Amino acid sequence: MSQDQLLKIAVPNKGALSEAAAQMLREAGYRQRNDSKELVLVDEDNHVEFYYLRPRDIAVYVGEGTLDVGVTGRDMLLDSGADADEVMALGFGRSRFRFAAPGGAQMGVDSLAGKRIATSYPGLLQGYLSERGVEARMIKLDGAVESAIRLGVADAIADVVETGTTLRKAGLELFGDVICHSEGILIQRRGDDVPSDVLDLLKRRLSGVLVARNYVMVDYDVSQENLDEATAITPGLEGPTVSGLAKDGWFAVRAMVPRKDAQKMMDDLWAAGARAILLTDIAACRL
Repeated sequence: MSQDQLLKIAVPNKGALSEAAAQMLREAGYRQRNDSKELVLVDEDNHVEFYYLRPRDIAVYVGEGTLDVGVTGRDMLLDSGADADEVMALGFGRSRFRFAAPGGAQMGVDSLAGKRIATSYPGLLQGYLSERGVEARMIKLDGAVESAIRLGVADAIADVVETGTTLRKAGLELFGDVICHSEGILIQRRGDDVPSDVLDLLKRRLSGVLVARNYVMVDYDVSQENLDEATAITPGLEGPTVSGLAKDGWFAVRAMVPRKDAQKMMDDLWAAGARAILLTDIAACRL
């Protein structure tokens, strides 16, 4: 890709992934549309061009080389059969793809042989069953898959599950292992390793957003005698920053720590003798 070419990026135009993808790109420093009817947006300052497309179509456009990269769901990529690969998991839109049926607790995947399975993801499901040597009939539906059994068109279903509430209301039970753990991902055409400074920058910025979302900065004061114990609790990414305080024998410490462990870490620091313990969000970073 030459320096004057714009990187063409596909973004979901609607659905559960749309706003989350746009928000992540904004946090990464890219312009995003304000009008949902806008189909193309050019961000010349960052040398990129955004195309807003149906999430299910994005893998096809990227796989055909029409667009350079795209944001879609892992389940949609696998279902599409497109000539594209996952480049990076983006940490939003997480869901599970599962089997369900009446009395599902007594069923296994092997029991699906010869049965009718309703799904909106026939490509993904066929690949999963083929790997296990199970032959079944795919019933492709675009929505309301959970009604297929009651209406007599399927014996079981395979669908995206978040809480499972909708399935339980339909009288269905989950069975078998998770078929696919899905989330929003960045994809690129398979084998397309053409160097691009703009693409490298996009990946670096998105990685920075992920780190900023998953880590916080901790600051605290600790005495010399408790310094080793406290810094062992907060090793940071490459070691904590330790600075001497005006108070003799005391130090100020700063480190990046995982957000999910932050509250317990503060308790452990307090027990280790640290004081003035502060947590602050990270707006952006480069590692």
